[in-house]
Amino acid sequence: MPVREVQPTRSELLEVTKKIRLVKNGHKILKLKRDGLIMEFFEILDRAKDIRAEIAAQYRQATEMIAVANAVDGVIAVRSAAYALTIHPEIQLTTRNLMGVVVPQISSSKIIAPLDERGYGVIGTSPRIDEAADAYEKLVETVVKAAELETTMKKLLEEIERTKRRVNALEFKVLPELEEIERFIRFRLEEMERDNTFRLKKIKKKMAARAEA
Repeated sequence: MPVREVQPTRSELLEVTKKIRLVKNGHKILKLKRDGLIMEFFEILDRAKDIRAEIAAQYRQATEMIAVANAVDGVIAVRSAAYALTIHPEIQLTTRNLMGVVVPQISSSKIIAPLDERGYGVIGTSPRIDEAADAYEKLVETVVKAAELETTMKKLLEEIERTKRRVNALEFKVLPELEEIERFIRFRLEEMERDNTFRLKKIKKKMAARAEA
């Protein structure tokens, strides 16, 4: 028994057209999101470059200062001052929403300590040890800021890649397939309409011939 071909309907055409409109809107929104994420990424990248340069400069300075303190005051005196530290840095990790992406927000406290809270006697140590401590405290504080930026960049890159894949899937796969289905349905509906018109004309001719007879 021959299989009867399923003919498309107007409601199916409307449904496909509606899907195409939704896909186009979604594609537009995702492109805007992708472009916004890329702009945000490059803005943070510029800040990250600056902070990397700052870390390199602070590290050189701190290394020079600790070397001077070791040479002049002695390694034992420097280590004694380091072990005498009574307070320790604290790191608070929270999150924030950046264009739909959850990124870390790192804050710190007690990294830069006043002289009287470092644990060693101010009188018993030289200014060189104090300067070295200051330099390393500033370095650690900058490293914490860099960690937030670097992690944020990583999260943004991952989201950019995900969004790009979705944009490409909609643009090069989903949308062309739906448009091809829409063209096929329109073609079949127009063909069916021509067939029906042709049949109606034949019926009218037969009816007219019978009337004359």
